[in-house]
Amino acid sequence: MTHRPIDATRSAQPGDGIDPWDRMRAHTLARIGLRRAGDTLATPEVLALNASHALARDAVRTPLDVAAVRAALTELELGAPVHVTSAAADRDQYLRRPDLGRMPSGPLEFGSSGADLALVVCDGLSATAVTDHAAGLCAALSEAFAPDYSLAPPVIATQARVALGDHIGRTLGVRAVLVVIGERPGLSVTDSLGIYLTYAPQPGRADSERNCVSNIRPPHGLGYTDAATVARDLIDQMFHAGRSGVSIKPRASSAPLPSRPPGIPSDSESA
Repeated sequence: MTHRPIDATRSAQPGDGIDPWDRMRAHTLARIGLRRAGDTLATPEVLALNASHALARDAVRTPLDVAAVRAALTELELGAPVHVTSAAADRDQYLRRPDLGRMPSGPLEFGSSGADLALVVCDGLSATAVTDHAAGLCAALSEAFAPDYSLAPPVIATQARVALGDHIGRTLGVRAVLVVIGERPGLSVTDSLGIYLTYAPQPGRADSERNCVSNIRPPHGLGYTDAATVARDLIDQMFHAGRSGVSIKPRASSAPLPSRPPGIPSDSESA
C-alpha cells in the first residue's frame, strides 16, 4: 500500500487530503489509524490484512530448506551439521501435538561432543525466519563465543519445539544449549527468530529454567550482533551461577565482548 507524501513541516488541515496518521505509520509496522469506507475498513486495508494473513500462514506451513541451512552452517567451520527430526510425523501433527515436537523421533545418533555449548537451529513456527536470519545469527554467535567457549557441531531440527534442544544438549554433553528457533508469526511480523538458552539441558526442564532473546530480525528488530552480545552475557552469568532461568537477567549492550570472566571454568578446568 502506497502512502501519500506529506510535508512534515506543517500540520494537517481538515480537507487538505493529508492523512495525519502517516507520520506515525512511518515509525511502526503496527496497524494504526486504519482507513475506513463508511462503517467498514477501506478496500486497501482489507487487502493488506489478507496478504499479511497469507504470509503468516506461509511462514508456518512452508517446509524448512534443510540443505540450504546446512550449507550455510557448514561455512562456520564448527563441524558437519547434523539433521534430526521430532516425533511429529508431519506439519499437521506438529501443530496439533506440541508435545511431539518436544521429543526426538528416535535415538539421537551422535555422542558427547566435549564442548561447552550447542547450537540447535529449529524451524519452529516460522521456517521463513530461519531461512532469512539463522545463518547470520549463528555466525554472530560463533564470533561472540570464540575463543572462550567451545561449540559442538551445529544441529538442525525440523518439526521442532524448544524443548527438543534439551534432548540434543544432553546427548551432546554440553553445559548449555542455545536453541535458535522461528517464532510464531503475526500479522505484522513473519520472520522473527528467538534464542532460548538453557543451562545443564535435560528433558523435563521447565520454561522458567530458560532465558530468551527474541525479535531477532534486522533491520526492523534486534540485529545479529546485538542478539549475540546479549546471549554471550547470559551464558557468562549462567556459567558463573550454575543455572539459567528467571533469576538470570540480561544486562548486556552492544559494547565490545569481554573475555571469559574470572571464576568461570572451562570444561577441562572443571573436570
